[in-house]
Amino acid sequence: MQRVEEAEKDHEHDRDRDEGEAGQHRAHPTDRGGLLWIAGGLGVRHAATAILSCGNVIRAIVFDFDGLILDTEEPVYRSWLEVYEAHGEELPFERWVQIVGSTTTGFHPQYHLEERLGRPLPKEVLDRRIGRRTEMILAQQLLPGVIPHLDAARGLGLKLGVASSSTAEWVRGHLARLGILERFDCMRCRDDVAHVKPEPDLYVAVLDCLGVPPTEAIAIEDSPNGVTAAKRAGMRCVAIPNSITARLDLSHADLILASLAEVTLQQLLDRVDPPTETS
Repeated sequence: MQRVEEAEKDHEHDRDRDEGEAGQHRAHPTDRGGLLWIAGGLGVRHAATAILSCGNVIRAIVFDFDGLILDTEEPVYRSWLEVYEAHGEELPFERWVQIVGSTTTGFHPQYHLEERLGRPLPKEVLDRRIGRRTEMILAQQLLPGVIPHLDAARGLGLKLGVASSSTAEWVRGHLARLGILERFDCMRCRDDVAHVKPEPDLYVAVLDCLGVPPTEAIAIEDSPNGVTAAKRAGMRCVAIPNSITARLDLSHADLILASLAEVTLQQLLDRVDPPTETS
């Protein structure tokens, strides 16, 4: 029987919408509780920069997607866990977390289970797993704090990007379905680069697209692979662990928060230290 690859897409998503421009506005110089927002020269909609108390300038925020904007990590893990349990096998968590925020290059749950069973998984089993995954993901809401932070960043004229190790089809489809695709100025996914996280390629590509140097951007991540990628790109990074990554080491992030809803954007920026590179 021919091995059936896991599909990295969801047919219920609207993939026909392009990345668009949100409403235009001009940022004005404003003193906002310790952050001085000043007009720059990059155009009408993205004219602002943030000068932090340490003297550093912030012009962009780049978000991871899976597990950070939408909790897809738990549904994907649970859907595979159910398949393993149905076959009397154990899904090794220590192997699973190697691929969180990255790809299945180091560990592929389908291939691992097939090796354990000594036979390919039937297409019907794989299709049911994808259906179960989709069902659980569609029941998810945007994670707490995402919208307020997007609104605050946009209101202050900061550029917004997405850097994801998933496919563009997957990320774009979910963002469109959730009605926030057009809030982002640039999106780079694994289709766009040679290497995904923990390599810095995705962040380098997004920053190039946004026209912002790494020292003037903050990454928001949920996984060790993602934090490493951002730090290797020379960025500051805030880690927001999800139900899967809460058990992992995120200590190399500049700041760790339980949720984006825990702080305002101003408070987040105030608490982030100058960037340090991770080798």
